[in-house]
Amino acid sequence: MFSDIRFRLRSLFQRNAVEGELDDELQFHMEQQVEKYIRAGLTREEAARKTRLEFGGLGQVKEDCRESRGVSFVENAIQDVRYALRQLTKTPGFTLTAILTLALGIGANAAIFTLVNAVLLKNLPVADPKMLVRIGDQYQCCVNSGAQDDGNYSLFSTDTYEHFRKDVPEFEELAAMQSGFGFFNPLTTRRDGADGVAHSSVSEFVSGNYFRTFGLQPQAGRLLSDADDVKGAPVVAVMSYAAWTKDHNRDSSVVGSIFWMNTKPVTVVGIAPQGFYGDRLTTAPPDFYLPMRQIEAIESADYVDRADSMWLYIVGRVKPGVDRAALQAKLSGQLRQLFAPSKNFSTAHDRPLLEKSHVVLTDGGGGIQIMQLSYTSKLMLLMWISGLVLLIACANIANLLLVRGMGRKAEMSVRTALGAARRRIVQQLLTESIVLAVLGGTAALGVSYLGTRMLLALAFPGEQNVPIHANPSLAVLGFALGISLITGVLFGVAPAWIAAQAEPADALRSGMRTTTSRASVMQRSLVILQTALSLILLVSAGLFAASLNKLQKTDMKLESKNRYIVHIDPQAAGYLPSQVGALYQAIEERFHGVPGVVKIGISTVTPMEARNNNDPVQIQGQPILNMMAGWDRVNAEYFDAVGTRVVMGRGIGAQDRPSAPMIAVVNQAFMKTFFKPGENPIGAHFGSPGPISSGDAVIVGVVEDTAYTDVRIKNHPMMFVPILQRGASDKRPIDKVGAFYAGTIVLETSRPMDDLESITRKTLAGINPNLTVVKFQTFDQQIADQFTQERMISRLMTLFGGLALVLAAVGLYGVTSYNVARRSSEIGIRMALGAERGGVIAMIMRGAMIQTVLGLAFGIPVALLSVRFVQSQLYEITYVNSGVMAGAIVILAAAACIAAIVPARRAASIDPVRALRME
Repeated sequence: MFSDIRFRLRSLFQRNAVEGELDDELQFHMEQQVEKYIRAGLTREEAARKTRLEFGGLGQVKEDCRESRGVSFVENAIQDVRYALRQLTKTPGFTLTAILTLALGIGANAAIFTLVNAVLLKNLPVADPKMLVRIGDQYQCCVNSGAQDDGNYSLFSTDTYEHFRKDVPEFEELAAMQSGFGFFNPLTTRRDGADGVAHSSVSEFVSGNYFRTFGLQPQAGRLLSDADDVKGAPVVAVMSYAAWTKDHNRDSSVVGSIFWMNTKPVTVVGIAPQGFYGDRLTTAPPDFYLPMRQIEAIESADYVDRADSMWLYIVGRVKPGVDRAALQAKLSGQLRQLFAPSKNFSTAHDRPLLEKSHVVLTDGGGGIQIMQLSYTSKLMLLMWISGLVLLIACANIANLLLVRGMGRKAEMSVRTALGAARRRIVQQLLTESIVLAVLGGTAALGVSYLGTRMLLALAFPGEQNVPIHANPSLAVLGFALGISLITGVLFGVAPAWIAAQAEPADALRSGMRTTTSRASVMQRSLVILQTALSLILLVSAGLFAASLNKLQKTDMKLESKNRYIVHIDPQAAGYLPSQVGALYQAIEERFHGVPGVVKIGISTVTPMEARNNNDPVQIQGQPILNMMAGWDRVNAEYFDAVGTRVVMGRGIGAQDRPSAPMIAVVNQAFMKTFFKPGENPIGAHFGSPGPISSGDAVIVGVVEDTAYTDVRIKNHPMMFVPILQRGASDKRPIDKVGAFYAGTIVLETSRPMDDLESITRKTLAGINPNLTVVKFQTFDQQIADQFTQERMISRLMTLFGGLALVLAAVGLYGVTSYNVARRSSEIGIRMALGAERGGVIAMIMRGAMIQTVLGLAFGIPVALLSVRFVQSQLYEITYVNSGVMAGAIVILAAAACIAAIVPARRAASIDPVRALRME
């Protein structure tokens, strides 16, 4: 056995020596046979002749011997690869065109796959992610209360988490993490010392066993422990590796130093491991991880210990062998037991919801799937579209190989005449196709890198901290290699088979007339396929462009010209609710003193900010409808600053002071939802459901339905109250009213002001050095941010449509050029007999346009049907309108004309005498 393996390895790596031994052995046997025949009475010449006839061709004998070694396939493959490389280097024009085409097709797919892999397939960078389980399957944010109508819970209170952790032994570890963190509630941080400058940082509050659950080790210092997650314990934090690198240049002295967070001293005890970006993929990963029990000390949050406040996600590491279905049933039962005494299930409406209460266990290896829920459908669509582009590229390469194969017809005929098996010819030509595909796949890695960078810029514009990298990972390299091999077989098998059908007699003929019709039929079929697919992509690009245009031109009932949005966090700057009134007054006074500033709006949220606060509402004297409405706290200039018009009653004015009775302005959707048609809402009282709280506010005005979260939402009730007023039923101490904290300043200016951001930062720092700008952008930029995904899809669809159009045009050009070359003698005869140049051009153009028309005939009905598959991605578009279809047809027809006119003019320039002489 070992000697056989050793011999096969020698056959591969010492081929010349083994071949020499084979020649010597064959020569020995032949000489022995010759001597035998001589002893039998034959002459040497007769004996040698008879021996050669008996042994057969030496080449075939050697081939049989090689087959017996069991390595002939490998040897043939190596030989075929070398021959393929030699053939490709002989035709650099063909090779470069094919590699570029493949690089674009494979590179586009690899770039999309890079994003798909990072967002949808990749696990968190933690230990043994397969053993992690999340309790819940939905994205809910940020602090919820009350019963869920569907009974499905993914967000939990501190008490529920502690109960699960204590009474469910199936988990080795069970960690909790804050559901809502990031841009909207950052920390104002400053390193202790004279050089420390306050800036906004992203933080996440987690349980003490958070890092232990994920099986992580510190990069430096230590990680959080259970002892840190106790009220009254010294406040500590773990800094992320990314923040340590970016902000502190990996300064080892950071560990153990004091950072002032929201004006509170916090000790950084360690650095999280490199590559760890938290428990979810987000555009703003945490800079700091803090114990969740310290959120009250840092952010004055009053919901940590409230049994009805659900604010935590839960992820655990299950023990080996645990039945997850049984665990899910157990957790659901315990959840119902915990909910049973709650007042949330005391009403007639909510009581039946108790039995429906349950949890769904999902794989926790990918973390909290927030970004995944947002991007899944769009990324899958892009994978399908890029696949169509790759199919068009494959058709293009197949056409090029068919043309090249016809040019090598004589070579294949000679090889067949010399005894080459068709199987070996197909194998050699298919190897050539695969080598070409691998070269294209290698070049595609560069296209993929650039494409991924473009995708990241489109998907996350302006974001620098997204933990997705353009560098190809092992998964992407494997994908590119796999798709290269598949495409090599896909576009190479048919041309190889056709070329291998060459007859030996063809070697005795010359000229292009020996070309079989099968290649021409396949070429035309491939062009028709390319045309049909290109039309589908062009129509799809038109649909998504029309959808984006409709979204952007929707009347949002606001004014964005010369408006700027400044996000702030007074709480992080150290202000108590009782102190923000003086802060807001100072902001108004300081900014009114800035030349060019016209209006200053102060509010909790602003239109098109992708977030909104919602609360249940009851009109006094009416039954509880279990309806929700969004709310916003605003100052007197807010409506003018954002361009919202009052359509009934009045807006909020300076007279609506904190000590005055609480008033409210509602939008038209609120009026339609809570009042009967024709009923005047002015003077009506409303509030939170309850006999007393339902009369907290009186409606004094109605405003337009300004879009606040999504323009797709057509009926979004909103209520606006003065920023420092509260209802009479609210008896909490003022410093417990967190709703008094504003989140944004809206600046309306009389002209564009490029330096307003620097002016804003200086103005706020002049009020309080800790009052940092969390984010500054124009109102137009904020609105545009809400269409990022739609803009990405539209631009990529246009890019893919254009790429498909170019590939289809190149394919038509190649086929038309080949037909002109094949028919050169025919065209020469026609022109010798008096055919006009215009007639020749028309003949060639007619053939090209027939293929285009056939492609359109197949593509139009498919394009009309395709809208139903992407309708969920479109805005108010349910069919392919005539403008989009006509535009796609005109563009495709124009490209076909341009592709065909060059070979048509070349055909009209053929010299009849030269064409006949060549024939």
